[in-house]
Formats: sequence, C-alpha cells, structure tokens
Amino acid sequence: MNPVKEVNIPSLPLLKRGKVRDIFSLNENLLIVSTDRISAFDWILPDLIPYKGIVLNKIAVFWFDKLKRVIENHFITDDISVLNLEGYEALLDRSMIVKKSNPIPVECIVRGYLAGSGWRDYQKTGKIIDYKLPDGLSEGSKLPEVLFTPTTKAESGHDENIDFHKVENLIGKENARFLKEKSIELYKTAHNFLADKGIIIADTKFEFGKYQDRIILIDEIFTPDSSRFWTADSVAAGAPMDMDKEFVRKYLLTTGWDRNSPPPSLPLDIIKNTSERYKKIYEIITGKKDF
Repeated sequence: MNPVKEVNIPSLPLLKRGKVRDIFSLNENLLIVSTDRISAFDWILPDLIPYKGIVLNKIAVFWFDKLKRVIENHFITDDISVLNLEGYEALLDRSMIVKKSNPIPVECIVRGYLAGSGWRDYQKTGKIIDYKLPDGLSEGSKLPEVLFTPTTKAESGHDENIDFHKVENLIGKENARFLKEKSIELYKTAHNFLADKGIIIADTKFEFGKYQDRIILIDEIFTPDSSRFWTADSVAAGAPMDMDKEFVRKYLLTTGWDRNSPPPSLPLDIIKNTSERYKKIYEIITGKKDF
C-alpha cells in the first residue's frame, strides 16, 4: 500500500489541510481524512509513515464507540461508500464522517505520569503549571493524582500552558468545569482499560466543540499521535518504551536540528520502526490484526 501524502476531492470543498488530516465540507457535516503525514515540534516532516493514517482513523473510531457513554462525540460513520465519491477507494479505512461543530479554543491535556514538558517543568520549578508536586519524583513517575493541564489552541506557533482560572475566563466557569471533569473521566476509563492489556497511558490530549447547544468530543482520541503510550513492563524496568510519536521526537532531538528551520528527513529504519509501533498499538488497543 502506497503512503498517502494528501487527498484532493474535486467534488467537495477543502476546508483545511492540517498537519495530518485533510478536512472537507459535507454541508452540515465534515469528511475527515487521516493522511500518512507526521508532525513534530510544530513542523510537518518531509517523510510519510506507511499505514499511519489508517491506524489513527481506526483507533479513533474504536474509542469514539467505546467511550460514547462518557460524552457525546462527533463521529457519525466511517462507511464513506454512502458518499458515492469517484475514486473513494483511496479514502477507505482512513476517513470518517463527523458532525460539524465549533471548536473550543482549549486543548485539554491530562497527565497521569511525569513525562515530556511536564517532566521538564518539574525539574525547573517542582510544579506542572500551578500544581505543586512532591520532591524526589523521576521521569516516568506516576503522579499523586491525575492532572488537568490545559493549553491554548494556537492556529499557528506553539500552544501555551494556561491555568484553570484562564480556562474559566475563556469559556466560562461551567464549561471549564465540564471539560476538566470529562477529560479526567475519559483518561481514567481508557487508562484502566489499557492497563489490563499491559499498556500505560502517560498523558493525552482532547479537543471539544460546541454542537447545537452541547459540548461534544471532537478531533481524535487516544491515538499514538495524541497520547503517550508506554508498555507496562518497560515502565516497571525504569525505561519507558514509547509506542507513539514520541519515538520520532526523540530521534529528532539526536540530529542537531534547531527546530527553527525545515526538519531533516527520517532514516528508513526510523520510518519502518514508527510504522510498526503504530500498527502494534492498534492491535493491542483493538484486539484486531488488520495489517
């Protein structure tokens, strides 16, 4: 199967070509197509990761169905044959039809373990945003409680950490409380489910939108692009093994790339290894072997 860099559908208006997804208008709905592009440090990398878009789409569909009792989401169907698009076969397994909503400008990050920017902040200040943490924690440590650490949702450039009070100012106290409660509930539900499969969700992010008069879950959920997955055995051994995009980020940090100029190409072994990790986490999450 040839990797897909971008999708063009002459009969449908292209609304946005994001870092990974191409989004088309379907009147009151949207068609979201997950390509095989990969991004890191706010750059789209020059290489494609085979099967990546299919993995992202299928994992998101799995979670949207499994977690719909926690909160309504935007997913309608992944059966795009109903659209009768010419050449739609190229979109199979990497596309979904969703409700069109108004995105809320807050990225809802939930952390259960000390990693990434949270670890870097802790090393400097002993805190993650406004949460004071105990002394003596190490990278990969389980946090005393699950933390809600939101950021702004920037159209360009870097997202910025914000405290809960800022979220309340942005979207109102009731909406802010709802996002925090649902984000933590989603995380705990998925974390417990995967713990039984030998996988730890260290942290993850969610996006929400306003649909009619309701807040619903949008974008993607618990994919290797949006979440940090570790094997439980590797965590127990003190060396968490990344089953997600962090594998690529860590490679890039070894290259000397300044992150302010176009990123370097990925070696073939990094591309292959990334693809295999994405396929493996799909098999673990869903229990299916489709690749």
